[in-house]
This record gives sequence, structure tokens and C-alpha cells, in this order.
Amino acid sequence: MIFIGQEKGKIVNSALVIIHPLPFYKTYLYAPRGPLFSDIKDHNEQFMEYMATIARQERSIFFLFDPLIPSEIPLEQYLSTSNLKHATSHQPKTTLLLDVTTSEEEILAQMKEKGRYNIRLAEKKGVKVREGNIAEFYPLLLETSKRDGFHIHAKHVYEKMLSTLKDTAMLLVAEYEGKIISGGIFTFYNKVGTYYYGASSNEYRNVMAPYLIQWRAIQEAKKRECTTYDFLGIADEGVKNHPWASVTEFKLKFGGKKEKYIGAFEITYTSGWSWFYHWTKKIYQRYFA
Repeated sequence: MIFIGQEKGKIVNSALVIIHPLPFYKTYLYAPRGPLFSDIKDHNEQFMEYMATIARQERSIFFLFDPLIPSEIPLEQYLSTSNLKHATSHQPKTTLLLDVTTSEEEILAQMKEKGRYNIRLAEKKGVKVREGNIAEFYPLLLETSKRDGFHIHAKHVYEKMLSTLKDTAMLLVAEYEGKIISGGIFTFYNKVGTYYYGASSNEYRNVMAPYLIQWRAIQEAKKRECTTYDFLGIADEGVKNHPWASVTEFKLKFGGKKEKYIGAFEITYTSGWSWFYHWTKKIYQRYFA
């Protein structure tokens, strides 16, 4: 559900809020990368009061949110934090942002040398990138998840994403010697191109197809007059054995600037139920995940 706050007919803040069902007819509220706060603190306080009303209607035990605020800006600038506590974010805390307002030559020049080399190698080897479909992409995603040890969604989730976002989303695949060997899903909205999902075959890794797919997506972002290309998450600095270490190494070859966000927060509405939820979640992750 999308909620907005208005002042004299003007939207001053908003949030996409997901209502997650829980056992015993309970729920919790989650605003991914939101709310989008007003510069006026009172507007945000009123919005949070409204969310508390929604929480009562939905029998929600807490409201989890992770606003798109850089880490150097305190949340207190937007909202009173007296009833908040830090929480584990479902979103990457650090990302990589590439300025795509410059020329292609300048974008290539600011990349690491290996990044430029791998793009040109893929082109020289004859890798071709085109729009594809889920039937071509999903087998690669299954292969990648087994190889790299991460969980993926069911096929229909990606289909739903593409059909819902329509022209603001694109699925690209790379072909080599008649085989689909790499793919990715990207979005282009509000002047930002975003890399959401990527996959590659265990075969022909030496032709560097994922690099060419990224470059084509960056070119598409420029074509659509985006100002920023977001790689949507890299490993946090100083964290040893981070699960995103290898994909971070890949992304950093394209240059860009690291951006760290403030993280997630939780407003608890029912302390007993909230404690029970987090306790059972820890037990599950420790012994069954």
C-alpha cells in the first residue's frame, strides 16, 4: 500500500508500506527505502502518527523502515527518535552510485582498467546483448544460485516484477555461440537506473559477458536520460567474509562512488509480541536456516 502525507494539497511525504502477515492474526509493517520524509519535522511526526493508526487497524506489532538518508545525516533532522530502535535492514546499507551524466568515454575512463578491458574483451569475442525473457533468464539464475550459494525467488516473482513495471524495467541477456550465458534485470525510473538481479552460466566465463551486459544497461540509462546508475548494494567496508564480497569486487570495476545509508529503524507497538517475533526469528536462523 502507498501512503502519502499532504499539506494544502501538496504531497510532503510518502511511503510504500508492505503489510506482512504473522501467526495469531498479527502483522508487521515494512517501508522499504522509506518513508520519503519532508524537510519539516512536524509533517513527518504526523505521518508516523498516521502509521500508528494503520498499525492498530492491521494488528501490527511493529513498523520497520529504512529511509534513503545518507549515513552522515542524523535521523533526528527528520524525526524524533525517542521511541525508535535500530533494526536489521532488509536493504543494502552501502551501495555504489555511478554518475551517468557524463559522456560514455568519460564513464569508461573513470572505471578500473580491468573493467574497461573486460567490456572490450566481450565485444571482441563476439558476445551479443539483447532484450530477453524470463524463460531464458531463470535457468541462469538457478545455476548462479547453486554456484554462489544464495537464495532466489520463484519464477513468477520476476515475471510479476517485469509485467508490473512494464517499460520502466528491462531484462537483458548475453548470447555467445548461440547460447544464453548471462542476464540481468534493470529498472529505469525517476532519473535512476538500477541493477536488480544478475546471473551467469558456468560455461564461457572467460568471455566476460556480465561486464558487457552492465555496460549496455549503463548505456540504456544514459539513453533514458538518467543521472545515476545504482548497483544496488555492495559489501560494507571492514566486514570480513561478507557474502557479497565477490559481487562487490565485480561492481567496483565500474567505478562510481560509494554511498552509505543510515540503516533501519523499528517502532514497536506491542513489546511482548515484538520480542517473541525477534526471538523466534533468531532461533530459526541459528538452527534451521
